[in-house]
Amino acid sequence: MYNNGYNRTVSVSQAQTQAATIFLAKVFNWMAMGLGLTGLMALLTVNSETAMQIFIYNPMMRWGLLIGELGLVFYLSARVMRLSPQTATALFLLYSALNGVTLSVILQVYTATSVAGTFFITAGMFGAMAIYGMVTKKDLSGLGSFMFMGLIGMIIASLVNIFLQSSMMAWIVSGLGVIIFTGLTAYDVQKITQIGAAGIMEEGEAAIRKGAIMGALALYLDFINLFLSLLHFLGNRE
Repeated sequence: MYNNGYNRTVSVSQAQTQAATIFLAKVFNWMAMGLGLTGLMALLTVNSETAMQIFIYNPMMRWGLLIGELGLVFYLSARVMRLSPQTATALFLLYSALNGVTLSVILQVYTATSVAGTFFITAGMFGAMAIYGMVTKKDLSGLGSFMFMGLIGMIIASLVNIFLQSSMMAWIVSGLGVIIFTGLTAYDVQKITQIGAAGIMEEGEAAIRKGAIMGALALYLDFINLFLSLLHFLGNRE
């Protein structure tokens, strides 16, 4: 009886681990697709004088893009479970494309070598924290709450610095960004792993796709913001 119970426990644990691994793979695939689309759109925009004139050099259009991106993130986060999988996917890819247009300006400000170098450093840090989030037995929910509070403070400081234009404040905000988004990466990966292990794979393809899109959006934002924070320290300006 003891052995049978033990075997059943092991079997359940293995099934949960397998489900979490499959779900994580879907999340990372969508995240990679979003990052790839962002990079492609940034390259296409920066190499088109017409696109730069319309979207980047025009302040009203630039602010419109930023507001539109924020709106997409909030809308997708709030209503994802009410949307069809196709609509949720389309909104995520649309956000990734618009973000690529917005971020094209960094390819004009920083050298290509420093942008590429910072990207690979970001990928290394992100990968290390993602692995930690997957394998650690420690509950990171407290870390997530602390980092979220730090994120609120970082956003407020960034808004204030729009008016102050303080280079010291910008450095502090970037430093906070590195710490906050490094921590959030581990927390988000652990949360996504727990969702996969909790049985989302049994809820049908629609629920899996929408869950994967939301997980991909969270990790995409962690990666992009970590990259931008590091670029402030590591980027060489043209």
